[in-house]
Amino acid sequence: MGSMQENAEVILGPFDVALEEPVYFKALVNEDGKTIKSLDMINGFVHRGMEALVMKRNFLQNLIITEKVCALCSNNHPFTYCMAVEEIANIRVPLRAQYLRVIADEIKRVASHLFNLGMLAHLVHDHKLMTHILETREYFQDIKEYIWGNRMDLSANTIGGVKYNLDDEKIQFIYKNMDKAEEQIQRIIAFFENDTKLHKRIKGVGVLPHVDALRLGVVGPVARASGINNDIRKLSPYAAYGKLGFNVVLREDGDVYSRAMVRLYETLESIKLIELSIENLPIGNIVFPTKPLIPEGETVTRSEAPRGELMYYLKTNGGKSPQRMKWRVPTYLNWEALKVMMKDNSIDDIALIFNSIDPCISCTER
Repeated sequence: MGSMQENAEVILGPFDVALEEPVYFKALVNEDGKTIKSLDMINGFVHRGMEALVMKRNFLQNLIITEKVCALCSNNHPFTYCMAVEEIANIRVPLRAQYLRVIADEIKRVASHLFNLGMLAHLVHDHKLMTHILETREYFQDIKEYIWGNRMDLSANTIGGVKYNLDDEKIQFIYKNMDKAEEQIQRIIAFFENDTKLHKRIKGVGVLPHVDALRLGVVGPVARASGINNDIRKLSPYAAYGKLGFNVVLREDGDVYSRAMVRLYETLESIKLIELSIENLPIGNIVFPTKPLIPEGETVTRSEAPRGELMYYLKTNGGKSPQRMKWRVPTYLNWEALKVMMKDNSIDDIALIFNSIDPCISCTER
């Protein structure tokens, strides 16, 4: 390929280069015609007006709407929304429900991380690895279907607690599937750590230095892969997380490989959290015993979604519906970091780097 004219542009979109969501990339190319000088990104193609819709529905109806914001992190949205309502209404969530919330959330986290890693394998054209990762994810999809009757949206949370419970049979099913999955995850980790062909493809690619990660305020695995410990489950514990021990997974290199390894090792920590939650599961109610009235109030709550910190702002006026509700999603913060990650990388790596932030256009635009 001969040299390209300076300031030549490469247009990608309007469909997401990694997933089937609409986003528009305009890359300004260096003189070599192969690497990226700068990047401009335009989204906003799937705006759904959800922040306006929630003000027209009552508090219980909004459980369904918040769950529809995104499929992969669909548990975190109603979870964080419930915490906001509960804080305003001064609802004390039963201890058993707090542990059950952790179990549902961590099962969703593992499934989300493995899906992203499966897409990474697809983008580096290693379809054997992709098959291995996504088949491992199926153990958690089966858990979701068995416990909640659905493979994506769990409807596990309600205002004041949860909608589901666990008996011995369900607990044994969780243990059996997690044991099988953990064995496969260890094999996947060994492959990622030892395969030199994969290292050549994703090590040193899409680097986000620590200083830029701090400057841009990135969250989740993107931040932790650049050495920033910002896991909300540790920094500001909610539900039962403050009673459970787990390690925050950190890496220093800030490249595609580091972001992948953070997600892989986080799946093991999630399995540990699920096991600890089951072992210490208290006896008692799973939901607040009376239907509360939601008084006038205002609050902000946050949780650690698979992609990073999720924040909900809720304002109420004593009526049956929110007066105002707004959420800030992880991709909104991680999105801007792509301009740093992409610079001087190959045009061929745009999709790979984009996938490494685990983007959710639906969450961001809602």
